[in-house]
Amino acid sequence: MAVAGLQLSAPSAHGQGQVLLSSVKSSLFSGAPLRFSPPTSGREPFTRKQLVVFARRLSGLEEAMRIKRERESQQLTPKVKRRPPLRRGRVSPELPVPDHIPRPPYVGSSELPEIASELQIPGSQGIADMRAACELAARVLDSAGKLVRPSITTNEIDKAVHQMIIDAGAYPSPLGYGGFPKSVCTSVNECMCHGIPDSRQLQSGDIINIDVTVYLNGYHGDTSKTFLCGDVSDAIKQLVKVTEECLERGIAVCKDGASFKKIGKRISEHAEKYGYGVVERFVGHGVGTVFHSEPLILHHRNDQSGCMVEGQTFTIEPILTMGSIECKTWPDNWTTLTADGSPAAQFEHTILITRTGAEILTIC
Repeated sequence: MAVAGLQLSAPSAHGQGQVLLSSVKSSLFSGAPLRFSPPTSGREPFTRKQLVVFARRLSGLEEAMRIKRERESQQLTPKVKRRPPLRRGRVSPELPVPDHIPRPPYVGSSELPEIASELQIPGSQGIADMRAACELAARVLDSAGKLVRPSITTNEIDKAVHQMIIDAGAYPSPLGYGGFPKSVCTSVNECMCHGIPDSRQLQSGDIINIDVTVYLNGYHGDTSKTFLCGDVSDAIKQLVKVTEECLERGIAVCKDGASFKKIGKRISEHAEKYGYGVVERFVGHGVGTVFHSEPLILHHRNDQSGCMVEGQTFTIEPILTMGSIECKTWPDNWTTLTADGSPAAQFEHTILITRTGAEILTIC
């Protein structure tokens, strides 16, 4: 919600004239200060006393707007019973991959690869290979989601995902990426992303994002979804539903020639209707023969330059929270949680830009 061209009337020294607020593009959610410019031509200037009085009025208006924002946020965001904070479980050793399965070039190095600068535009044969990789990732994710139930551990989910991927002759892309020790990311409750599978059992009422990426025939396919475990509250169900809707709305604006910033605008508009925050730190990315490349896809309102190109492949993967969008990372340098412990949800697809729209590749 933006304020632009707002006008307030205030009497001049002779009881006439108006004070105009300069045009502002400050979101009511950001609480940016209002600014004003008293007219100086054609009218006598304000006295110091009148300016002080008017400044106090503006200060009071800002305070009223702040209170209004807080009340709206409380009304939009349902109350959620606070769950015990997420705790690290035991992380088992990484699983082996048969020697005959081709590895991405980063495997064997603990260094986090640089974001590649080249756009991922696979070409006709490459698109066919991308479709195969993405379809496999989608099938694995669907199967992993069916495992979600109270008492199962994220380590068991990792083991199942690993086996499905290598049985298909593919490599689990997260394994060994910058030292990541597992074949899938499992992010539970307040974990925004990059959760490392461990011995913690899922509990009724949990939500879990499962992020699957496979490397097949030289191409990566990347997708994720947030699943419900057992009896989940209506408030958190709504967060999950709206997050998926945000992904759909972001994809809907994509086509050849469309500006990248439209994605963040559309996602933010929908999230704000429900009082949710859109995480800014984590972004979508180009994907193809490399795991992460330009362009970086911002999911929040932004002024990102550049336009989409037909044949280009990248991910859109918004994360929404019920509270703070700030985060904290565990000492493992991967597991990232909301700073205030509020629930977070994420959905992700790999898409192909076409002349008239976008094709979702990570479907099965």
